[in-house]
Amino acid sequence: MKLSFFWSRSFLSSRLLLWSLFICNLFGTIYGYIWYESQLRETWVHHPKWQLVFVPDSPTASLFFTLALLFLMFPGVLGKLNFLRTLIEGLAVVTSVKYGVWAVSMIFAGAAQGGELVWQDWMLVASHMAMAVEALLFVRLFKFGTGMLLCAGAWTLLNDAVDYMFEVYPWLPQTLWDNVPEVMVFTFCLTIASVVLGWLALKGAKRTRAKF
Repeated sequence: MKLSFFWSRSFLSSRLLLWSLFICNLFGTIYGYIWYESQLRETWVHHPKWQLVFVPDSPTASLFFTLALLFLMFPGVLGKLNFLRTLIEGLAVVTSVKYGVWAVSMIFAGAAQGGELVWQDWMLVASHMAMAVEALLFVRLFKFGTGMLLCAGAWTLLNDAVDYMFEVYPWLPQTLWDNVPEVMVFTFCLTIASVVLGWLALKGAKRTRAKF
């Protein structure tokens, strides 16, 4: 079996794979919100309530991708919600790539400055890299265009601004507490890079469809 089969449209659109990814991402999303419980509680007590939505970055990205899978699984039932579908798909791609790479980068940056890597860190590395990879792979099945990709980028930049203006960014490893300004710059740059990667994946998907 050729390796290319595993990122072909026929494989990615198979019901078995879609259901498997939906279940994995759903449970990952739930676990992610539980992971953020302490920070959500602190934000609730010490910050305006509207900032809560900007706290759990990675699980919200996973939620977008999980919802995007629903549109692939039930195109008939959800077919009339095209605007919502394309918006969610754009958000799923940009945020999954951005927060997938961001989390892995923070874990290894913290370790590079003397932090200890424990098994939970390796679990987070694997799950967050999977977020970025699956989002880029599924661009070929999504229906969003450049407009929704830019909307998703704008939302993610807003999220970045709120995170660092009001200090509700994801809690960092202790070894990075003195590097918040550098992390902030990296975060904004990564959002732009994620939009560019999504756009390149979108262009590649269009070229592939044009051949068939």
